[in-house]
Order: sequence, then C-alpha cells, then structure tokens
Amino acid sequence: MRIVVVGGVAAGLSAASRARRIDPSAEIVVFEKGKRISYGACGLPYLLEGQVRSIEQLVVYKPEFFEKERNIRIRTESEVAAVHHGRREAVLASGERVRYDRLVWAAGARPARRAAQPRVFRLHTDEDALRLNEFLEAERPRTAAVAGGGYIGLEAATALRARGLRVRLYEASTALLHREDAWLTKRVTERLEQCGVELRLNEPVDPESLEAGVVIDATGLRPNVEVLEQAGAALGRTGALAVSEHMETSLHGVFAAGDCCEARHIVTGRPVWIPLGTTANRMGRVAGANAAGRRERFEGVAGTSIVRVAGLAVAVTGLSQQQARREGFSPVEAVVEGRERARYFFGKTIAVQLVADRRSRRLLGAAVIGDDGVLARINTAAAALAAGMDVETLAGLDLAYAPPYSAVADPLLVCAQQLLRLLDR
Repeated sequence: MRIVVVGGVAAGLSAASRARRIDPSAEIVVFEKGKRISYGACGLPYLLEGQVRSIEQLVVYKPEFFEKERNIRIRTESEVAAVHHGRREAVLASGERVRYDRLVWAAGARPARRAAQPRVFRLHTDEDALRLNEFLEAERPRTAAVAGGGYIGLEAATALRARGLRVRLYEASTALLHREDAWLTKRVTERLEQCGVELRLNEPVDPESLEAGVVIDATGLRPNVEVLEQAGAALGRTGALAVSEHMETSLHGVFAAGDCCEARHIVTGRPVWIPLGTTANRMGRVAGANAAGRRERFEGVAGTSIVRVAGLAVAVTGLSQQQARREGFSPVEAVVEGRERARYFFGKTIAVQLVADRRSRRLLGAAVIGDDGVLARINTAAAALAAGMDVETLAGLDLAYAPPYSAVADPLLVCAQQLLRLLDR
C-alpha cells in the first residue's frame, strides 16, 4: 500500500510517523512545497525577536532522519497542484504524477492576503521570517506597523518593539485575540502600552497603505483547500475541509489534518476552524493511523492556547461569555484576581475568568492572564472542559499547594467558588 502525505510540518509528519508505526510494510511518501520540514513555526516570532539565533534551531528533524530511521520518503520543494481521486493520482506542479492508495492532505493554511509592497511582510513560514529578518538587518527601519491583533500580530509587535522599533498595532475589532472579553483586552492593552506599543482598536486598515518603515500583515489565514475541493472533497461551514471523526474527507480514502480542516468543538459539538500547531499534531496522528488501516477517533478541540505578549502570558480555552451566548447557552461569568503563589515568595497577580452555563452548571470556558503560573491553570481548565465538568466538581478539585509554587487558595478554585455563588442567585 502506498500512502501519500501532502505537507511536511506538524500534521503531515505526525500522520506519516503514525502510519509507519502501524504498517511497517507501507510505502509512505511526504511532499512538502517548502525547503524545510519539521520546523517549529510557533518559534518564528522569537527568531524575529532574537531569542532564537537561526532558523536551523527551529528544525526538529531533517529529511534524512525520516528516510533512514522511519523509512519515510521525503520530497521537499514539491507542490501538489491537483488530485484525481478517481485514478488515485496526485499531480505535482512539475507535471509528475504520483499514484496513491490512501492520501493524507495536511497542506495547512496561508495568509488571507498577498503582499504587493516590498516593505509588507507575513510571519507564517520559515521563508517569511528569513525575508523579514534580512530586511530588518539591511534597511534598519525605525518604525513598524502591525495589522491584526491575533496571536501573530501581538507576538510580532512584541518582537519588533524588543528590537527597538517604534510600533503601532491596528486591530479591526474592539477585541484582541479574537476573544470578546473587555477585561482581557484591557489587560493586554495596558501591558502593550507599558512596553511602548501604540494600539489602535476598532480601526480596520489596508496593510499595503500603512506608513511605516516595515509592515506586518497579520490579518488572518485561509485554509489550503482548493486542490481537494476541485477533486470533489466537501467543505464545511467554516470554509475548511469537512472531515468525519476519523479525519476522513467526503472522498473515501482521503484524510485531512491540521490547519486545512475543521474539527468538532468539545463544548458545542459543532465544527470549528481553529488553526493551532498542537491541534495539527493530534489530528495528524489520527489521520495517519486511519490511513494505515485503523479506525481511531479524533475527540475534538477546545481551542486551548497561550501566547506571550511583552512578558505577559495570556491563555484561553473553550468559550467566552459572548461566544457561549451565540451558541445558545445561558452563560454566567466570574473574573477574580489573586496571587499565583505565596506573597512571601514574591507571588504575582494572576487573573482568572470562568464561564459556565446557568441551566446545566457545566463549565464552558476559561481565560487566565499573568506573568507566572498561567500554563498550569489553563491546562487544568482545559482538562475540566474535556471531562465535561460542572462548576461544583471544578471547585472541589484537590490541587497541590506549597508556598513556592502556589497560593493556599488557588485563584482557579476561588474563581470557581465565585462562579457557584453567581449561579445560585
């Protein structure tokens, strides 16, 4: 059996590796249109900032590893331009035709706009980051404009400010990180302003027209679905590829994983498109297993993520109050502030938000913001979402305590207790 995988980063290589473990005899070929495989795209802002010294530090494995250690053939700079599923055939941009028995489409996403101006850059791929770094070193701009207040926009603004540029960030909506929480946006705004980033909310812009020495267009992504759509694969309500719980598209024997396809949200049960590297890896494992003959299920996503903004950790999972209301819930929200560890161990303030449904008392979402102690608490909330916990169960969790690591009254549990009081009104 020949398994062809399109995409050589997170989802694609997870799929190829999982398929190899299940079927040692399969012929597995990975096509990647870029020059590199298996690199950490989430580290690109830190390359820009200077914490990562070279792009090679972000490369986890080179093609030789997969070919020698896992018997997986890797072909870089090889773009799949068409799929003829009736003939079980993928066609490369070069015109070469490749037969497959099973296909895994892990072609990711791309920026929603194309850059026309030489000083306008994206920060999506390794080549994007290299071009941007070369421009910054050669031209030495003093000012920067960033369009987009999502993860990439905020990380890029932080990185450029760390390099000494005067930075102005534009966001079309009134909220940052696509999270309609005024308290969250307020805290992130305060931190950005403290580090010298000028923020313009509710101001849609055309990145090409911005006046600055360098411009970062972080206005959004679009899933790479056109080739499979032309082959007959169905798209979902989000515009990404529709897949079953087994990560199979509407084309039998064609699977999809990563930023090109939808996933089921574990809170709402509805399809969503949330492009994240962690999700891509998990999807890839299931898609690869099933391409190799298994029947595994992908359990879904909660959109759990964390981002560093000028040293401030901002983490979310599940639904905000506004998102929950749009999904038909009757949401109740609590926000508390506390110390992430004992005061005499220099504990810093941390803010926790929890959202629950008034009718079922089920936890729907959470957000945590602070300088320290954020990761453990958002992961606990994400686990509670996956377990379908109600707020009473969350408030009663037996969490660890020691003064160097936590507060005796953990802010997550304090917030859950506050939410219980609101639910009981």
